[in-house]
Amino acid sequence: MDLSTTYMGIELPHPVMPGAGPMADDLDTVRRLEDAGAPAIVLRSLFEEQLEEEQLAAHLAIDAQSELWAEATTSVLPDRHDLALGPDAYVEHLHRVVEAVDVPVFASLNGTRPGPWLEHGKLMQQAGAAGLELNAYVLSTDPSEPADALEKNVAHMTSELTRSVDIPVAVKLSAFYTSLPHFAQRLERNGAQGLILFNRFYQPDVDVEELEVEPALHLSDPSELLLRLRWLAIVAGAFDGSLVASGGVHDAVGALKAVMCGASVTQMVSAILRHGPSRITEVRDGLARWLEEHEYESLAQARGSMTLQTSPDPSAFVRANYIRIVGSWR
Repeated sequence: MDLSTTYMGIELPHPVMPGAGPMADDLDTVRRLEDAGAPAIVLRSLFEEQLEEEQLAAHLAIDAQSELWAEATTSVLPDRHDLALGPDAYVEHLHRVVEAVDVPVFASLNGTRPGPWLEHGKLMQQAGAAGLELNAYVLSTDPSEPADALEKNVAHMTSELTRSVDIPVAVKLSAFYTSLPHFAQRLERNGAQGLILFNRFYQPDVDVEELEVEPALHLSDPSELLLRLRWLAIVAGAFDGSLVASGGVHDAVGALKAVMCGASVTQMVSAILRHGPSRITEVRDGLARWLEEHEYESLAQARGSMTLQTSPDPSAFVRANYIRIVGSWR
């Protein structure tokens, strides 16, 4: 079965790849992912805050004024121990991963607004990255900041990054945009060759006894895929680049659904963390079996067959589905 696909112009043997996460922190695990059939490797994100901290430290070393700046460094930026790799170590590790495997390696930048930190994409390209993910982890908390200002920040980040590198860039978005198809086209005009739907906002919990806000990590489950399917199907007609399903893909049927809704690639993290790299092999082989049993000639034949434009019942992706579900309760 021909499972080949194209991701931002890069040919891949199949669409089941590991997403950005801790798996790529260790070279032995990276090799195990490749041995299990991973068509590409994605490193976890390097954060805007890390890069700004490095730039601020350099500024202080040259221009040492300051209790104000020292206070800003400790109070505004995250603790170093919360971050896996610093900027220099990240690029060095990226180079080692590129040298260790024969599949494309993607690096990731995570931030909220344009700035000099995006220049780090050049170093990632020089280290051998085949492409970049720009994870736009934007959370609105300022009531004076309109929605369009948030979109402008992400669009400008996309422009700055794509202009500074010669490798393709995919933008990883949350689901919380007012008009996602319109925004997708805006990002495409600004140079994005891929969209990853969606990043996961890890919701903090509250310790009522200690009166503390606690970070909480919950791995995804298949129910999270439904949100991705709807928006993949809707955005597929508005965006000419590659679409990626990220979050909720745990098995071959989930991967197939994402492809039918327009995804070129599916990314798994939680399923691999739970079951190990062999999960990639299982999902890939299960995808091939399903297509063969249903007399498909290739993955390409199935891709995009259930989008808003191609589905036998496109209204199910929009308001009609809501009406039917609400009316079905007895």
